Amino acid sequence: MPYLSKIALNPRRRQAVSLLASPHRMHAALLAGFAVQPVTERVLWRMESNDPHRAEILVLTESRPSWHHIIEEAGWPGADGGEPLIADYTPLLTRIARGKEFGFRLTANPVQSVTSPTKPSEQQHARLKAHAEQADTANRRPRGFRVPHRTAAHQLSWLLARAERHGFTIPEASVHPPAPGLSPEKTTTAGPAVTIVSRDILRFNKRRDGPRVTLSTATFQGRLRVTDPDALRAALLGGIGPAKGYGQGLLTLAPVSTQAAVTRG
Repeated sequence: MPYLSKIALNPRRRQAVSLLASPHRMHAALLAGFAVQPVTERVLWRMESNDPHRAEILVLTESRPSWHHIIEEAGWPGADGGEPLIADYTPLLTRIARGKEFGFRLTANPVQSVTSPTKPSEQQHARLKAHAEQADTANRRPRGFRVPHRTAAHQLSWLLARAERHGFTIPEASVHPPAPGLSPEKTTTAGPAVTIVSRDILRFNKRRDGPRVTLSTATFQGRLRVTDPDALRAALLGGIGPAKGYGQGLLTLAPVSTQAAVTRG
């Protein structure tokens, strides 16, 4: 049975600062919330909000977790509003039906695969050099490298290209009609009902002396229409895109409301 949790952190506490600064440390802290170790299930999570007063983490798990260790070290233990919220995710999954529309939010790591990066990192340069030095690879292309989509337009295209395989489409956004007596000079299209509400570049180390990890992230928010309920359920439970252990790929749904709809005009 899957569960969706919301954990509130106190950014003024030292341990909370440490967790919020490193997706690697945050992932390790979340895995410590399971009684059965080592953890073999998929754990998806996302930074839902992060301000000077309160940070919130959403976590999707297959089994029921306990977050008391995080609250004790980085939250508000015993305070009103400080307890983690853990809800059964099954009712949402059962409401998914072909043709139904939901509001959605997704923080992801949009990437593409290339055989020769324009500006290879140290690790990528080492891989290219090792490939070139192997005698049996003269006529074989090196394994592809994941490189980030850096512009908002490319990141949006990345999501739109993956929507169908994950069981949904993004319908056209609604457009407000012109005021009475006015007419548009030319016909315009609304475009898809999705926008990028934030973009970020995360940099952290897995270990103190380990290689530097850099992730280019985008948070999408909009409206989707279900085309394949089973594929969408799989995307909800399995995530979308790479770097899932580092807070990427968690897709969440909400009822569509007038206020939440994406409009363009």
